[in-house]
Amino acid sequence: MKSFSLFLFVVLFFSACSSIATVEERISTSNELIKKRQIKKEVLRTKTFSLYSLQKASSCNTLRVYIEGDGLSWVSRTRVSNNPTPINPLAMKLFLKDKSSCKIYLARPCQYTKDNRCEKKYWTSHRYSKEVLSSYFNALDLLKEKFLNKEFELIGYSGGGAIATLISAKREDISFLLTVAGNIDHKYWTQKHNISSLHGSLNPPQFAKSLEKIKQVHLIGGKDTIIDSSIFNSYNSYFKDTSNIKHTVLKDFTHQKGWEKNWIRILNNNYLF
Repeated sequence: MKSFSLFLFVVLFFSACSSIATVEERISTSNELIKKRQIKKEVLRTKTFSLYSLQKASSCNTLRVYIEGDGLSWVSRTRVSNNPTPINPLAMKLFLKDKSSCKIYLARPCQYTKDNRCEKKYWTSHRYSKEVLSSYFNALDLLKEKFLNKEFELIGYSGGGAIATLISAKREDISFLLTVAGNIDHKYWTQKHNISSLHGSLNPPQFAKSLEKIKQVHLIGGKDTIIDSSIFNSYNSYFKDTSNIKHTVLKDFTHQKGWEKNWIRILNNNYLF
């Protein structure tokens, strides 16, 4: 039915839970993850949204940026979440596993922060909107001023994969794009699952011509019932030249399971970066 948009994710997150973690508990979870690590927290104030970031970098030629998934968008089949801060911040966990000395984590708008612009549409129908994309463009510019890097490598998890792909289509300083269980064709995805369209959002295949020049790899869980390989196949079908596009299906991975445990091994594969 089409009365909700991301209930599938909510089921995945909470099937083993009797209650939903509060915003404070979710923030506490992230704070515990970075406790005793040499990680700097900073809220990047952009022209649209404030983006929560974790930073471990100095002056770098290439800055690796992780972008979080959609988080807690819906709490039931009919009720939108009041706050999208994730229960299980998987992109954050992958960022922390990464041994790179030039890395940044970016949450999504309204995750871990409060903004006057935090309307529910920005974690439902408009989650990949022009306004949301604008905040990431501003954030990358701020990071570039701070760390003096020449280029970025983008890694996006789930809905963060859509954000990373859309950013790559619009900037000239993206050297590599990696999506992890990425929702890189949300129009096909909503039709496949018979759920509400993301009518206020940009869709990566719209920008196939610009994306052809970007070196990109898309990782898919072989047991992922949320973002399966058909999403990639639909995205890929929009390209005339697919020479820069690779994808890999990891047999026993689900939408959430397998990635964190195997992330170092995945990063060390020679088809990446």
